Amino acid sequence: MKMGFVSAILGDLSFEDVVAFAADQGFDCVEMMCWPRPLHGPGKAERRYAGVTHVDVTDFTAEKAAKVQGLLKAKKVEISSLGYYPNPLDPDPEKRKVYADHILALIDASALLGIHLVTTFIGRDKNKSVDENLAEFKTVWTPILAHAEKKKVRVAIENCPMFFSADEWPGGLNLATTPAIWRKMFAALPSPFFGLNYDPSHLVWQQMDYVKPIYEFKDRLFHVHYKDVRVYQDKLDEVGIMAAPLTYMAPKLPGLGDIDWGSFVAALNDVGFHGCACIEVEDKAFEHTLEDRKNATILSRRYLKQFTI
Repeated sequence: MKMGFVSAILGDLSFEDVVAFAADQGFDCVEMMCWPRPLHGPGKAERRYAGVTHVDVTDFTAEKAAKVQGLLKAKKVEISSLGYYPNPLDPDPEKRKVYADHILALIDASALLGIHLVTTFIGRDKNKSVDENLAEFKTVWTPILAHAEKKKVRVAIENCPMFFSADEWPGGLNLATTPAIWRKMFAALPSPFFGLNYDPSHLVWQQMDYVKPIYEFKDRLFHVHYKDVRVYQDKLDEVGIMAAPLTYMAPKLPGLGDIDWGSFVAALNDVGFHGCACIEVEDKAFEHTLEDRKNATILSRRYLKQFTI
């Protein structure tokens, strides 16, 4: 496995500075955020960790790709994936098109860069049922995956439910949240270029086994997020699982939450996962300054290295 981090936490740094930091700290790779510019209109990012652009894929050319590849080669750092996390099943047709078109641009750029991986969300209409969203999913994602297959680029979907704030209720903004739904997604669109960006933390606060699915979906594990979570039982006892999740849990750095990382990494080794696993920092205790956020990635790497070579 190659260890990296998600660039969103260093959104105030340039691409060059992010790569330099990764090289200086001994990271193998970085998942580079690629939100569209300018950040206004129907594609505007309005939540934390969104809107970061370290690789601008708009009008991306072979010449631009060569410049990016040259810097990466000089610093001996890889891009694990081009990341962009919107809601491609948004009920607003204009927003839906903006999101889908930008995912297509990411696929093209990923092919030019030789990365051949894009990380994103399926999306969801929060006011429709799972079955209704599955029908929409097939309509929206069939042409996207056809383009990905043509370009030989894999698409990895993160399993984050995306219902943390009041405007994301009742169903959340991402359909791909459980093994039961993953099975239906992969049955509907069985492309070998369609898989998971697996984040165990989202299964923990949903009260689900986060190790068992690794074995069943081993062939769909394209990318991994290292993020921990702490479920506060006393708070959960007060509000129950139907409350807004952030009422009773909080994202934490690996080793500071409830995940048994030894068991998790052991399972990845068991199934022969040799891809990129990237630290995703969303721990508010480490967000006050740029140095805090840099230190968060360093501390996370230091903790996780005990389980990796």
